[in-house]
Amino acid sequence: MSTAFLDHVSNTLAEIDAEGLTKRERLITSPQGGEITVNGRSVINLCANNYLGLADHPALIATAKRAMDDHGFGMASVRFICGTQDLHRALEQRLAQFFGLDDAILFAACFDANGGVFEPLLGPEDAVISDALNHASIIDGIRLCKAKRYRYANSDMADLEAQLKAARAAGARHVMIATDGVFSMDGYLAKLAEIRALADRYEALVMVDDCHATGFMGPQGRGTPAHAGVPVDILTGTLGKALGGAIGGYIAAAQPVIDLLRQRARPYLFSNSLPPAIAAAGIEAIRLVEEGDTLRAQLFDNAAYWRAGLARLGFDLLPGEHPIIPVMLGEAQLAQDMAARLFDEGVYVSGFFFPVVPRGQARIRTQMNAALTRDELDRALAAFETAGRATGVLK
Repeated sequence: MSTAFLDHVSNTLAEIDAEGLTKRERLITSPQGGEITVNGRSVINLCANNYLGLADHPALIATAKRAMDDHGFGMASVRFICGTQDLHRALEQRLAQFFGLDDAILFAACFDANGGVFEPLLGPEDAVISDALNHASIIDGIRLCKAKRYRYANSDMADLEAQLKAARAAGARHVMIATDGVFSMDGYLAKLAEIRALADRYEALVMVDDCHATGFMGPQGRGTPAHAGVPVDILTGTLGKALGGAIGGYIAAAQPVIDLLRQRARPYLFSNSLPPAIAAAGIEAIRLVEEGDTLRAQLFDNAAYWRAGLARLGFDLLPGEHPIIPVMLGEAQLAQDMAARLFDEGVYVSGFFFPVVPRGQARIRTQMNAALTRDELDRALAAFETAGRATGVLK
């Protein structure tokens, strides 16, 4: 590798660091949970997507172990060659039943699901209309397809209707609206009832990425469509958050859509199958979710308590009903400094800053989960007060 190229890369890294934008990782030496061990210290974890606290659930661990004994460690192949086990189809059918759709198809991650959903379904005669704050995976997936692209301002239904009119005026054969169910940096829910109404008016499809809702939003945790009381045409999601927190993504939809994706979705065709342990534990996770009303109640009780405590201390919060509760700080370096001070105080959080969020909107995204106790939340609030005063966030 040439010295000139390495110098270019090193200079880019130096620029990132000078702007306070370097992302640093800490080594965790314990299972995921309300408290975790980092660098030999026990710290309260407020930044995992472990919404229902299932990441270290004994039933999931036992199921995964049994699956390795029965079905082996890995498939060493893609699905259509020799990588499909009974567990994969059982999980796909279980997901489809859970969401009330015909069938589902598994991917290594929801990033792959979103990367693979658009290209097989939409051609140059079609149009896709995307919310401006959609996840990077949706943006990348849309870039891979040949459909004409439109964008509407976040949750702006007047702008969405304008884009629908423009797509129809341009003669689009099929139109698909793509949105996150929950915009994960803000904790805002998509206006799915209004989106569905507009889609029906303009004969458009609705695609929803529900990663930050499946398992705990809506009746039995069936997600934002169930929460809004409306059907959607294509639903993508993950096993890597509330459904046990491991890895794996999926698309659920009508049977012909899933059948075509199985033939042409490139991330599906050219990626190894999910390990058997993940598939088996995914089936068990859905059972726990369906029976998880107590966990969901604890999650939202924790979220309400935490939000009220931060507001009482004087932090600038984004409004919302979701367990994602961002603490707005503005500048990237301040977010980094606040996160570092919180770690010193025994609380593990991460600062979010450009390019993950717009410049000037850096924040610490706190996330509640059902495993957190009231004592842990009180200790975390005390740490936030101490860190907030030390960094000048609180006066």
